[in-house]
Amino acid sequence: MKNGRVLGVLGCSLALGLAVFMGLNLPSSGFGFSAPQRSTATEAVPADGNGEKGELRVPLAPAFSARELTALPEEGWITNGGTLFNQRYSPLTQINRSNVAGLKGVWEVHLESATQGRYRGEAQPLVYQGVIYVISAADDVLAIEVKSGRVLWKYEAHLDPEINTVCCVWTSRGVALGDGKIYVGQLDGRLVALDQGTGEPLWSTQVEKWQEGYTITSAPLYYNGLVITGISGGEFGIRGQITAYNAQNGRMVWRFYTVPGPGEFGHETWPQDSEIWKKGAAPVWQTPAVDPSLGLLYFSTGNPGPDYHGGIRAGDNLFATAIVALEADTGKYRWHFQEVHHDIWDYDAPNPVVLFDLEIDGVLRKAAAQAGKTGWVYILDRITGEPLLGIEERPVPQEPRQKTSPTQPYPLGDAFVPQSIPEDLGGDKLVNQGRIYTPFWDEEVLVRPGNRGGANWPPSSYDPSSHYLYVCATDRIAHFVVDADLALPSLGERFRGGMFGIAALQPENRGIVAAMDMRSNRLVWRKEWKEACYAGSVVTASGLLFMGKKDGNFVALDSRNGATLWQFQTAAEVSGTATVFQEDGQEYVVVLSAGARVDGSGEGDSLWLFSLSGTLEPVDVTELTSARAELPVLDRTPDLVAGKRLYTTHCTSCHGTSGERVPAGAQAPLEKALDLAKVVNQVRRGGIYMPAFFNTLSPDEIGDVSAYVTLELAH
Repeated sequence: MKNGRVLGVLGCSLALGLAVFMGLNLPSSGFGFSAPQRSTATEAVPADGNGEKGELRVPLAPAFSARELTALPEEGWITNGGTLFNQRYSPLTQINRSNVAGLKGVWEVHLESATQGRYRGEAQPLVYQGVIYVISAADDVLAIEVKSGRVLWKYEAHLDPEINTVCCVWTSRGVALGDGKIYVGQLDGRLVALDQGTGEPLWSTQVEKWQEGYTITSAPLYYNGLVITGISGGEFGIRGQITAYNAQNGRMVWRFYTVPGPGEFGHETWPQDSEIWKKGAAPVWQTPAVDPSLGLLYFSTGNPGPDYHGGIRAGDNLFATAIVALEADTGKYRWHFQEVHHDIWDYDAPNPVVLFDLEIDGVLRKAAAQAGKTGWVYILDRITGEPLLGIEERPVPQEPRQKTSPTQPYPLGDAFVPQSIPEDLGGDKLVNQGRIYTPFWDEEVLVRPGNRGGANWPPSSYDPSSHYLYVCATDRIAHFVVDADLALPSLGERFRGGMFGIAALQPENRGIVAAMDMRSNRLVWRKEWKEACYAGSVVTASGLLFMGKKDGNFVALDSRNGATLWQFQTAAEVSGTATVFQEDGQEYVVVLSAGARVDGSGEGDSLWLFSLSGTLEPVDVTELTSARAELPVLDRTPDLVAGKRLYTTHCTSCHGTSGERVPAGAQAPLEKALDLAKVVNQVRRGGIYMPAFFNTLSPDEIGDVSAYVTLELAH
């Protein structure tokens, strides 16, 4: 097949995947351990049955109507949020609180894609008439038969390996489906339409160029003959935008810039004596929501550019860190609500907007909500953009050099993460109790929530019966320092305007799963994890909340109180959002298990299918993990080039590019790291403020990065 091949998926690939995940040195003659056999999927058979190329048995989707796209998902899951409302709610009840403990794997399919450390699988699969569509972090797309796990076709994106304008890891959050096509947004800035039946490309359009800082990580949206995509790259001096294309031929229909230019509404919120707005960022990270009855499209935006230096971009900086409503057919502006004015803390709004109806004071209101990095949920009237439950503008501390906003919006209700530091725990400078919106300049200041705290990109889910919104969040204390000598970047260069670091007093991020009652914006329950929460959720009518964890477990929580009812070890970080659907009267749950080494988590590329009739048991990694910690390190000549690459990926956010520490005081500077054996042990086992890497880097990699630190940075 052009652009790809039909794959057979072999059970032994799990053994190899686990070995790679654990970093084991495998003998060339075979594996160093045995593992259970998983998928027995075979190569897809053409419809003509003669082994020659023919039409594959893949049912084609129609040009979905608004009614179909807003119907609760049962037989399948045809749009990224379950419906156009982005609720990620399943009405199915076959799997419930009483029997979920019996849930087991039906099959595991290795995607044979994106298994290196720079990738993280964040996609939510789509399902239509017995076929699952999933995208890897390398933008390879597979069609997989539900019943057998056989791969019907695979599209290989063949991304340029030189792509370097990605903020964090290579990833994709899903695809779109409609009118017999699969729509793919790629990291190289292209939007591609695939034939749903074969995976063959039908059209491709260059939205923007990755060399200029633009990438696409979100799942496109199919609606009313359009395919709509946002753009990422807020750290690389881009001008944010969201664009609609004709789903038939890929021709642009409309484009809305999230940083207004001269003569456009909102341009006055940027400096009028410079062209900094051209680098103003405000990317669109996630798939929009749509209310067809109003004809409106809703999305949220990322940080302004530069991220941490507000001194060169005076004003509120619209439409950064905001919720925006447009006319879906034309892209015409209707309203906005800015969650953070003149953001300097990386409080961007990447969590998808969720739509629902609420009765307030006896009146049924159309609501839109977004869970922010600030730790609040912003609940608005989706007709007008006005707050439904009250949001107050309150004075905040000022830093004139940052051109800080005099006030910030405070939603009435509860925050789902802490927003202050109750006492000075030592090790870092504490200002203003580290409260939210504490400004900074040339001396680092502690802030809570820190960057990457609150609600990040992992989608929230909403139960229309209880009116609870379920949020995956992280409690993070961080500190920042500005780059006062900042200059405008060239195309594709990083443009952050400062640096950040994890606070020494909180060496580990705490994951938080929270249930918020949208009728009052009050916290119902909150569950804490020792590691960051970094996976979307799906909630069911039977009272289950499915989501993944960094430790490789896929879990089902009781939606009433957060109690863990079931967990299943997949051997790789589960960052993707699960999909719940029904096929021939049987309820299934499918999720992508494909984590990222950069997070200190297990990596992989497996799609897991679960049901009450499944037979596959959880993967046992205990023995492998224990053995991994005892493997020898650095029994060969180190590769300093590889060490530098590993240092750049894993270490610069805390230690800086040259070991100077980021910000000053964040971590120990590296000029004293002269003892190779001590550095190896530190990297391997971790320290007070440093994670252990023995479970995420191979022995050779630990040796390489340690040698680079000792021989290059410490001198």
